[in-house]
Amino acid sequence: MELTDLLQPLNEELLPDDILNRNRIGETIEGYFQDGPFPDLSNYQLALVGVPEDRNAVINSGSASAPDVIREELYALHKGAIHPRIVDLGNLKRGHTPEDTYFALATVLADLISQDIIPIVIGGSQDLTFGQYKAYQKLGQIINLVSIDPRFDLGDIEGELDNQSFLSRIILHKPNYLFNYTNIGYQSYYIDQDAVNLLKNLLFDAYRIGVIRDNLETCEPLIRNADIISVDMAAIRMAEAPGNARPSPNGFYGEEICQIMRYAGRSDKLSSIGIYEYSPAFDPRKQTAGLIAQMIWYLLEGFAYRTNDLPAKGESPEDKHFVRYMVTIEDHEHEIEFLKSKKSDRWWMKVPCRHESPEAYERHYFVPCAYKDYQTALQNEIPDRWWQVYQKLM
Repeated sequence: MELTDLLQPLNEELLPDDILNRNRIGETIEGYFQDGPFPDLSNYQLALVGVPEDRNAVINSGSASAPDVIREELYALHKGAIHPRIVDLGNLKRGHTPEDTYFALATVLADLISQDIIPIVIGGSQDLTFGQYKAYQKLGQIINLVSIDPRFDLGDIEGELDNQSFLSRIILHKPNYLFNYTNIGYQSYYIDQDAVNLLKNLLFDAYRIGVIRDNLETCEPLIRNADIISVDMAAIRMAEAPGNARPSPNGFYGEEICQIMRYAGRSDKLSSIGIYEYSPAFDPRKQTAGLIAQMIWYLLEGFAYRTNDLPAKGESPEDKHFVRYMVTIEDHEHEIEFLKSKKSDRWWMKVPCRHESPEAYERHYFVPCAYKDYQTALQNEIPDRWWQVYQKLM
């Protein structure tokens, strides 16, 4: 199946009217436009894909109309100092059923990811994360999912798949390709304590909004460990992003979510990201669309400053790009190996694997961490991140 069978080309009327300013993103972006050829994807590093799908949205209908509204705001922004090669592939054609749309989205994303192109999915309800996830099933790749969300979206396991239950479907999906799930920014008054306990029992992570906002750098290693990022715009406080049917008075500030997106762009592991649950009907001044455009701008800036220092399985202790530290923990059979990048000063821990299929988990041997984790090990304590992954690799 060709990508052109699944994608609807863009209307050139979306481009800015000010043709005198050639430094705007809209004046320089290449894309799949009406009456034009399909782009040669070998020229690009990232691809914008709109998905006008919200039939499985609970409460927040109207997000299907989000992609082109976001584009109008994004195209009007000026390029950064270094601008990565990005192409806009238009909007996914909506299937006869939401399940058809998930399949089409998975097909398009799998094709892009296999070509080392990072898809940026805009618009639609957050159940489209399931389509994102299924792209990796097509690729046979075990992945980490990070969701920036005030809720866990576990929903009713026995009910229909929707934007409040997609996570349960991903967790229960067979065969399962989910290695780790991390929630960033949950708000306790929206979460049943049983759900928090469930995630802990599954060795998944969940970080309250207050913990992250108290020190935003806390989330950098979490973001750096993600293959998929799914953003629910309800995670941003209503004063910053009113374009949602159930906004919260609390949540991330605009500059905080932009910094998180910059972390995401800098991560060498990230291979797809989706920004969901924006409904233009609740955004008459396009404030939320403007914020999403700026989030994408910061994602692109982060990508432009990637340092390509993700450790590999066969990393040599003498590798010129890393400083290697070995820490012995009393009464523990393994030394803990830390790697510090000379390029970026970022840290990783190497976790030994005893799984019966070790080759399937190669990408998860190195766990992003912080200097604080190294300090913890020096105090003769096993860092929580190391122990959690170790249990999964046994």
